[in-house]
Amino acid sequence: MRTWGTRLERAVGPVLIDKVPRDHHQPDREFRRRRIVVAVVLVAGATLLGISLAVKPGDAMFYPLTLAVAATWAVGGLVSGPLHLGYVPYRDRLRRPVITPFVIGLIAAGIFLLGALVVREIGPLRDYVVSVLEHARKGTLALIALVALLNGAAEEVFFRGALCDAIGRRHPVVLSTLIYAHATVATGNPMLVFAALTLGVVLGLQRRASGGILAPIITHLTWSMVMLFALPPLLNA
Repeated sequence: MRTWGTRLERAVGPVLIDKVPRDHHQPDREFRRRRIVVAVVLVAGATLLGISLAVKPGDAMFYPLTLAVAATWAVGGLVSGPLHLGYVPYRDRLRRPVITPFVIGLIAAGIFLLGALVVREIGPLRDYVVSVLEHARKGTLALIALVALLNGAAEEVFFRGALCDAIGRRHPVVLSTLIYAHATVATGNPMLVFAALTLGVVLGLQRRASGGILAPIITHLTWSMVMLFALPPLLNA
């Protein structure tokens, strides 16, 4: 009879811990070029991110600015060099990760929502979260959802794609997560920085395990949509 620990290991190992075989060797010249592109894009993207979230909720400029942020991350990631979608083992075969990262996104969102029950009782922290959600309340929800999806996917293309490849083999999860959180500091919102740190670890582990960006993208988008629609009524309850 299997213990819960064994079952958990069998469920989590293939998607967060064990690494699938991959051959993502980069010649030295391409590796240096990728690092230069990533450094430039990181500064530009973080600057635009700070500007976009400094816009008052309801201001029409929020949409073009946030789309510019998404374009910066996505184009920068793609221009930096080849990216990979990745695989996960399933029944002795390697397949593209789809269902598992979706489930992980739901679980991550559920944990964040439980945390929101505490945050809503702490005035200053609640205000930081509400300041971000005000864009959804005073804007067009459909457009906000589209912007969130585009930015979530673009962030994974850059941070779990180009950045992880630019870091190399030494501590890619830790370093990519710290840099991801540092870029979020430009928003001036500590709750967004905290989200980047915690969610970034999960996304980084998925990237390392699968060898690609598909799993982090699906998890990030799932998490974003749950938070966008479930968090406002929870905070206002």
